[in-house]
Amino acid sequence: MRIALIGDYSDQVTAHVAIPQALALEAEAQALKIAPDWIHTKDLNATDLASYDAGWVVPASPYADMGAALAAIRYLREAGTPFLGTCGGYQHALVEYARNVMGHSEAGITEVDPDCAMPLVSDLICALVEADDPVIPEPGGLIEKLCGPAQLSETYHCSFGLNPEYAKLFDDTDFKVAARDPQGAVRAMALDGQRFFLGTAFQPERAALVGRRHPVVSAFVRAALG
Repeated sequence: MRIALIGDYSDQVTAHVAIPQALALEAEAQALKIAPDWIHTKDLNATDLASYDAGWVVPASPYADMGAALAAIRYLREAGTPFLGTCGGYQHALVEYARNVMGHSEAGITEVDPDCAMPLVSDLICALVEADDPVIPEPGGLIEKLCGPAQLSETYHCSFGLNPEYAKLFDDTDFKVAARDPQGAVRAMALDGQRFFLGTAFQPERAALVGRRHPVVSAFVRAALG
């Protein structure tokens, strides 16, 4: 199984260390051979993703080439290839959908462009850097289906998220809220009609650092099987 890991690799980024460990745990548990390939955004051509079974847009943004990351997400979405976006990958999935499906070409991320006309992804009121925080699965959503209805505790390294002023923008779309924090802020979104298309503000890959499989990563790998 070939999985594209899209982002700008650094061994100083905890999530980048954790992701191969998370996939190795799945390979052992599901009796698979998984070949993850890191693809730097400066070297990324979205059409090259046709040879992959799934794509994971990884944390540590801003990326060297935001346009390439957005093009990759669009390619995976339109091709129906399983997609997982964690932290920065989740943020960029929101922007990609807003721009290319909803027609909001001005949608942006304040970390990249503080003066963007539509700050769809903006500074969190309280940054979640190396923080554990409660996550509440949305009833009927994908996180509930994967993890159950009980409140979760997930780890973040994040200072940006979906701007609450624009959260209702997605209400009548197929891109649905999958989890929130106790105050109602969106923490995960899943796209209906896809085999697997999920973005999480938290980093489920970090479970691997303590030797634990995470249901989100397990489901992503199962989806890559077809």
